[in-house]
Amino acid sequence: MGRIMQTKRHTATFVLAGLASALLFGAATPASKALLGGIQAQALAGLLYLGAALGVLPVMIRERTFQWPWRSGRSTFLLLIGAIVLGGILGPLLLLLGLKAASSGSVSLWLNLEFVATVILGHFVFREHLAPRGWIAAAGTLIAAVLLAGDEAGGGFLPVVLIASGCLCWGFDNHFTALIDGISPAQTTLWKGVIAGAFNLLVGSAAAGGIGRPAGMLLALLVGAVSYGLSITLYVSAAQGLGATRSQMVFSAAPFFGLLLSVTALGETLTGAQAVAAGIMVISLMVLFSEKHAHVHRHDAMTHQHRHRHDGGHHDHAHEKSGAAMSHAHWHKHAPQEHAHDHWPDLHHRHAHDNDDEPPPFDD
Repeated sequence: MGRIMQTKRHTATFVLAGLASALLFGAATPASKALLGGIQAQALAGLLYLGAALGVLPVMIRERTFQWPWRSGRSTFLLLIGAIVLGGILGPLLLLLGLKAASSGSVSLWLNLEFVATVILGHFVFREHLAPRGWIAAAGTLIAAVLLAGDEAGGGFLPVVLIASGCLCWGFDNHFTALIDGISPAQTTLWKGVIAGAFNLLVGSAAAGGIGRPAGMLLALLVGAVSYGLSITLYVSAAQGLGATRSQMVFSAAPFFGLLLSVTALGETLTGAQAVAAGIMVISLMVLFSEKHAHVHRHDAMTHQHRHRHDGGHHDHAHEKSGAAMSHAHWHKHAPQEHAHDHWPDLHHRHAHDNDDEPPPFDD
């Protein structure tokens, strides 16, 4: 019973982190729409991600666990490269190109397509088990996205293609970052921000013949630090605790936050279809988190680094210093272990199942 209560508390913590990430990221769409008036799209993408790198520097300093990614294992290095190219360079560039040609509200709502891409990739490519209730929740989110896209279809066909392509890139990025365990989430965000941001800024400024006014540049860096840096760090933490698919379901609230800010800040109209879609999203999330997944499973021996606690049944290594009961990150080893408990497809539970049937849940 105690372990079940701990699992629920940890789940609630990761859900709150995902919602905070969604709010901050949702604010980036209307803010970026305003900034596009004075900064070229690719240069703005670079400034936003350089701001993201600046936003995670305090976290990096506090962690004191810096690790060069090429020394953290081949898997970590390749996953990070994929996250940089798809999530840091192509994703934001495609988003801003679409945003330049469409309204902020429309783009905010089309970002629900990122969730659909993450779900499809999670099930068919990355071996995430999704029970029937999870599929129902995913279907509800897709219905809401289609309803909203139909209601906010202004801007023509090209912006939809650009946003959908960007969402596909971020779908891969979501899974890549959820699998990275050789460096911390803050370090992942730092490398993505520095490398992808510098690339887009240099290419974009060269194409436009300049970046823009200093005031606009500083504002873009600030938006990046908050809406990308802090938001991405919170999201990666949620993804490592809930799995990429489920954390993306929580993060799919970001378009609604973006729509709300577009209405209040930019004067766009809130429609009845948007209100109905919001209700569908709430019901979908309720269905999702009513799901229980528990069965006997085996953990192979492994060594990795990620943020963890010592009260979840998977981390029993000793510490010389006090404070191990708090959340912390460092390199640690796992001995082989076989047990059963409620779990998510996180870093320790990305095992496959023999069939698509949901294993029977344990009683509380």
